[in-house]
Amino acid sequence: MTRLLNHGEADGSTGGPGDQQCTTDGPRAGRDATRPGDRSHGSHRARGDCRALGCGRAVRALTRTPAAAGLPANVEVVGGDFTEPESLDPALRGVDSVFLLWTAPPATAEAVVERLASHTRRVVFLSSPHQTPHPFFRQPNPMARLHAEIERLITAAGLESTFIRPGMFNSNARLWWAPTIRDGGVIRWPHGAAETAPIDERDLAAVAAHTLFEEGHSGGDYVLTGPESLSQAEQVAVIGDVLGRQIPFEELSPDEFRRATEGIWPGPAVEMLLDAWGATVGCPAYVTSTVADVVGAPARTFRQWVSEHADAFRKAPAK
Repeated sequence: MTRLLNHGEADGSTGGPGDQQCTTDGPRAGRDATRPGDRSHGSHRARGDCRALGCGRAVRALTRTPAAAGLPANVEVVGGDFTEPESLDPALRGVDSVFLLWTAPPATAEAVVERLASHTRRVVFLSSPHQTPHPFFRQPNPMARLHAEIERLITAAGLESTFIRPGMFNSNARLWWAPTIRDGGVIRWPHGAAETAPIDERDLAAVAAHTLFEEGHSGGDYVLTGPESLSQAEQVAVIGDVLGRQIPFEELSPDEFRRATEGIWPGPAVEMLLDAWGATVGCPAYVTSTVADVVGAPARTFRQWVSEHADAFRKAPAK
């Protein structure tokens, strides 16, 4: 059997939020997502790259630019484009299950899902926690609406499905703060008290690998987070602690943040984040144990991620 992964060309950072009150299962814990049954997965943690994903099975990756994919030699790389659904047919022939990461405008979503249903039986869809009862995830935004619609299309097509719903990503810290930290500057950021539970992308990939290659995940609806609730200011402090120096943090108002990002960030993304951060101030982040439940090993902490990526925050030595 062949598994198809669509190799997203969009930047993988951010993750996404979806007048709610704080809803938690404990002081800093969220309720686990729906699982199709209790299962034991052992202690192996797939590392999320295609070498680990292979597990002796055939893997095919779909991308708009095969020459630039940079994937391991044992992965069959094929060309295709969601904006041209007919281009997917060669990639889907003989495929048993699909990992779907949507990186295109929504206009062709229905046609793409129809193509999937005509070739395969199972889809693992990288969605977002837009149904999770926590204010960070319940703010209306275009991403949540798109994900909800694709989920509806997958269900209506009669496909076996697993929905994976990560929150914020650890890599946002590198995208948002690393340039300033490398230059020795001050992190100026809104809603420093807003708490999130960012996930290591390798843990996300490990869950995706298990749900793609193992039976028993049909109907699974998995909200994925890191193991701890940290405010944005605390995350910056963790980076400073790992680097061995204090990083100044200065609170920005939402309007100041809008002006600072104008012309650099997409306006809808700025508003989505400001709404989500503002709504969650005063609430612990929603935290699940889903990574450990599915993979059999605990999710990596934010400090672990920073320690392993510390060079991204250090100024390069002068040549």
